[in-house]
Amino acid sequence: MIARDGERMLVSGAVTLDGVAALLEQGRTQILDGARVVDLAGVTELDSSALAMLLAWMRQAKSCNRELALVGFPEGLTAIARLYGVDGLLTAAQPDPANHH
Repeated sequence: MIARDGERMLVSGAVTLDGVAALLEQGRTQILDGARVVDLAGVTELDSSALAMLLAWMRQAKSCNRELALVGFPEGLTAIARLYGVDGLLTAAQPDPANHH
């Protein structure tokens, strides 16, 4: 499920192959509507399709000449990204805590 709080997309529940297509489209719509932050803190279950979804959203944002920040990373997602060798792409999308007061 995706909820919206200003420029923040709040992703919650399971992000697995069973439901990722619907989430992918909801997220694309939110990005076109100005979302700039994806908050994953509410994700309860995930698989590699979550990684594919995030990379697609990042491409969507880039096509709109915007950056998409990723926050609230579940540990499992970091492990999957590392396994596929794309953890650097996701790390670059995480805001630098030193820049936040």
